[in-house]
Amino acid sequence: MKNLIILILLTLSVNISFSQTAKKETIVVKTSIVCDHCMQCESCGANIYNSTLTIPGVKNIDVSPEANTITVTYKTSKTDPDKIRAAIAASGYDADHVKADPSAYIKLDGCCKAK
Repeated sequence: MKNLIILILLTLSVNISFSQTAKKETIVVKTSIVCDHCMQCESCGANIYNSTLTIPGVKNIDVSPEANTITVTYKTSKTDPDKIRAAIAASGYDADHVKADPSAYIKLDGCCKAK
C-alpha cells in the first residue's frame, strides 16, 4: 500500500512538472494596417485582440502598426500558426498568405480599409 501511494505521488509530480513546461512559440504575422489609430479603435484594433485571444493557448499579442506585424506567443500543445492566421483574418485583416474575411473587412471603419 505504501509503495502504491509513493507511485501515485511520483506520477502526479511528473505530470505537473511536464504540464508547466509546455513549449511556447512565437509567430510574427505580416498584415496591413493602413491607419495610425487602428489599435485604439474599438471596431478595428480590438477585433484583432478579441479574436486572437479567444484561441486556447494564445498567451500574448503585440500589434505593430509601424511594422505591419502581429506577434503572437502561444502554446504549441494548444494551437498552431494556421489557427492564429485564421483568427486574424476573421477580424478583417490579412494574415500572411490568408486573406481577410470579406464580411469582417466590411465592418472595419473606413479609415482602416486600404484605399
